[in-house]
Order: sequence, then structure tokens, then C-alpha cells
Amino acid sequence: MSEAPVEADDAFAGVAGQPQLVAQLRAASFAPVHAYLLVGPAGAGTAAAAVAFAAALLCPAAGCGTCRDCRLALAGGHPDAVTFAPEGAFLRIADAEEIIRVAVRSPIEGRRKVLVLADFHRVQRVGPALLKTIEEPPESTVFVVLADNVPPELVTIASRCVRIDVAPVPAPTLMALLVAEGVEETRAATAATAAGGNLDRARLLVSDSGLDRRRRAWAGVPESLDGSGAAVAVVAAELLELVEEAAGPLRRAHAEELAELEARVASTGERGSGRGRLEASQRRALRRHRTDELRFGLATLAGRYREALVRPGADPGPVLTGLDAITAASVALTRNPNETLLLQALLLRLPRLSTP
Repeated sequence: MSEAPVEADDAFAGVAGQPQLVAQLRAASFAPVHAYLLVGPAGAGTAAAAVAFAAALLCPAAGCGTCRDCRLALAGGHPDAVTFAPEGAFLRIADAEEIIRVAVRSPIEGRRKVLVLADFHRVQRVGPALLKTIEEPPESTVFVVLADNVPPELVTIASRCVRIDVAPVPAPTLMALLVAEGVEETRAATAATAAGGNLDRARLLVSDSGLDRRRRAWAGVPESLDGSGAAVAVVAAELLELVEEAAGPLRRAHAEELAELEARVASTGERGSGRGRLEASQRRALRRHRTDELRFGLATLAGRYREALVRPGADPGPVLTGLDAITAASVALTRNPNETLLLQALLLRLPRLSTP
């Protein structure tokens, strides 16, 4: 599906690579219901789409992109567009209480208030506390719920929302977007392939000099296994060290953001600089980056075992068992596991492969 051009003065101009999602939200902005659930992987555009949708819901012209409501909402500064995201591994009771308090409060400026609930797949135990509010909020409140997936504890809330599934951005689309931003084609292709449909990650990977080395390390794991716990411990430690190193570009970008914030505060003397919110957002980004990097590694590893399946004379049984174990590990990442134990348990189940 080709992407229709989005006007620069449109509230949805910042949502790249998701024309169907933009069309659905644009249509919904004219006659919104009480709650929407956007389900899709990080970097697929759900966060940008939620911000744009909030702007459209607050805008008198349903998302012109230029009015005061749009400008404030798109910049994250509109008093009637509030975003909540869990700062820890899961949403806390205190978070749920604050969401309910804000939801029942009247809009500050206009006739409508939008609450964006980010990372809601981490709702865990507080889902029941929020169910009634999301199901029947005041007429002036619209919920926009974002989740990577729908775990069992989110199923009931999901049934009360209009669900919109958001697919990862296809690699060719990612590559085209990167090239349009000035990235060299070969580098754009490499980053797009490794990004797993995540535009934010693709943009980060274009400046990541260690990407190829990490890919080779994960691809070489099957030859490093000998069935012993000692080998597994060494390989798992090496892989997690690479995961930590991969965060280097993101940490540098975060340092620049904080420096810019401090410089602005020093020059303007403004109060309420938002440093706490920025640091919390950066922590969430780093946590998500680790998960993305592990998914990239697991996908690379799965590719090696799929290649082994088609070799002449290959025994498919152990290889298929290995692929099942990799899939299970990838699913387990949504539950915030102990990474060391997860990798060690996985590597113990993987058969050794010889170099083709």
C-alpha cells in the first residue's frame, strides 16, 4: 500500500509509514468514542499517532496542525492532553489512582480532554481498578491506550475499547524513509533490515558502528555451544555485554537532550523544567532499547536455525526444538524477565550447529 502524502500543516504529518493508521484515526477524530486501543510494537508509530490523534481531538478543525491546540498538543504542552507511562516495570496502584483522578476532572481549556496511556501492556494487577473509568469515563474524556500486545490482564479493558492493530513498518518503507532523511542507501538498507519494523530504532542504528559485529556475534552462537553450562554462561555474558554496548548511541543522545534542557533553563530561568519527566522517559527508552536489541539478537539466531533446516541431511527435530525455544524466549521478553536467566535457559536448549 503506497503512502498518501501528508500535508506539512497536518497534525498527522509526524506519523511516518502508517497511512492506514492515519486514515483510521483521522476518521475517528470527527466523532470519537470513549476509548481507543492501539496495539503494535514500539517504533511502529503508535506513540506519534496518539499525540497526533490527541491534537486532532482537541483541534476545532480536527487536526489542522497549525492552531494553538494542535501546536501545544504536538509539543506535549496542552493541559487537556495528558500522557501516563509506568516509570517502573509495571503500572502501580498510585498510577491508577492518578489516572482516575485526571480522567474525572473537567477539561481545563476546551470541551474535551485526552488521556494517553502508554506501555499499557504493563498494566499487570491494576487493570481492574481502571476498568470502570476506561469503560465509562465522563463524556468529555477520551482514552487512547497504547500497548505492544494484549496480555491476559488487559483483555477485559481491551474489550471496552475500539481496537486498532498497528503492524510494524515494512523494511522497504523504513529504508525509503531513511534515504529521504539523507541516509546513504546501503546503510539505510542495513538499518531497516535490523530494525524489526521500528522507525525509531532504524534511525538509531544508522549511526551504530557496532551493528554488524553484534549480528555476527548472535549468528555465531550455535557454533559456540557444546552442551555444557560453562559454555552457556560465557556466551550469555558476552551477548548481554553487547546489548549494553548497543545502548551507547542512545545514551549519547539522551545526554545531549539533558544538556539542551539545562542550557535552556540557565538562559531563561524557567521553573518546572521537566527534567524529571525527561529522565523518566529516557529510562523507559533505554529499557525498551534493551528489549529491542534482544529481539534483534533472537531473530538473528532464529535465522541460523531456519537455514539449518534446509541443509541436505539435516535432522529437523532438534532444530525445530531450538526454534520453538527462541520463540518462547521472545514472547517472555514482554514479562520483564531476568535477562541472564532467560538467555542461559534458552542456550541450554539450543542444539549445536556446525559451520556451513
